[in-house]
Amino acid sequence: MKRLIIKAIIFVSFGFLLGEITFGNTQKMIKKLKKLDTYYFLQEGVYSTKDSLQNNIQNLNYKLINQEDNKYYVYVGITKRKEVVERLKSIYEKKGYSLFVKEKELSSEEFSENVNQFDLLILDTEEEEQVLTIERVVLANYEEIIKKQ
Repeated sequence: MKRLIIKAIIFVSFGFLLGEITFGNTQKMIKKLKKLDTYYFLQEGVYSTKDSLQNNIQNLNYKLINQEDNKYYVYVGITKRKEVVERLKSIYEKKGYSLFVKEKELSSEEFSENVNQFDLLILDTEEEEQVLTIERVVLANYEEIIKKQ
């Protein structure tokens, strides 16, 4: 009887150990398959109420609003290139805005390809209004692809 109990404990422990190894490796493989890209989000501000949000963003024509943890985060740009971040930041600082650059990782091949193309367009564009128009499309693209996931 003792032998049977000892064998059962050994087999259960061995099965548990194999399960941990297998499950742990599976999670690592899933993370590797799910490619994460780093994006630079240009954050205009964080607001705790809708009233303060509405009062402070009236003059922003192009923006993305994400609600997280009962706060409203306002973004005016998303890019994958530091050169584009600096250019956008410069444009908004000339308009009197103080921006914060926030790095985020996202997993969407479609959005990644779109942002790469938009970044190239921005780098080839001289006019600030055209840059802002392109960035408006990026923000709309984020709404369409990422927020709907």
